[in-house]
Amino acid sequence: MASERQIAANRLNARKSTGPRSGAGRKRASRNAYRHGLTLNITSTVEVAKQLDKLARKIAGNTDDAITLECAGEIAQAELELARVRRAKVALIERASAFGELDPPQLTVTQMIQTLNALDRGGRHIVPKPIDAAATMPSQQPERLAEAIRRGLPQLRKLDRYERRAAAQRERGVLELADRIKSEHNL
Repeated sequence: MASERQIAANRLNARKSTGPRSGAGRKRASRNAYRHGLTLNITSTVEVAKQLDKLARKIAGNTDDAITLECAGEIAQAELELARVRRAKVALIERASAFGELDPPQLTVTQMIQTLNALDRGGRHIVPKPIDAAATMPSQQPERLAEAIRRGLPQLRKLDRYERRAAAQRERGVLELADRIKSEHNL
């Protein structure tokens, strides 16, 4: 049983962890799932649905049992999802290797203020050039690849969640199919 002091501490912590409070913060957080497109259902196109059906039939073998085909379909969907996440990871590393960063360079607040002050004083519109991230990348492999991975690591860690979820779905499907096969053959 929790003490009154623990209950009060839990309530205080719960109030602190309610997510963004400002309108801009909530709007930004609502777009998090769309950053890389991995939350979209992969069976949304006819081409992917055909690929999914083909893989499911290959996993199920020569059977017309609906339950077995359903289990194989779950495994196939998870396998295609794993491939999609891994392609996203490779694309992220390639982008970091090619451009030296994942997002386009942006001015700092200080640089923006300096630019606006120069304009107010009638000066030329001088926008400071951001540091070229590609220039700081090593030129030779494997150092360039290692640096690209290091720069993309925060995003790679976020994608890891989707990969773990797909792998767990595949594992559940495999176990379910194995149980189904055991029960059919009375093993």
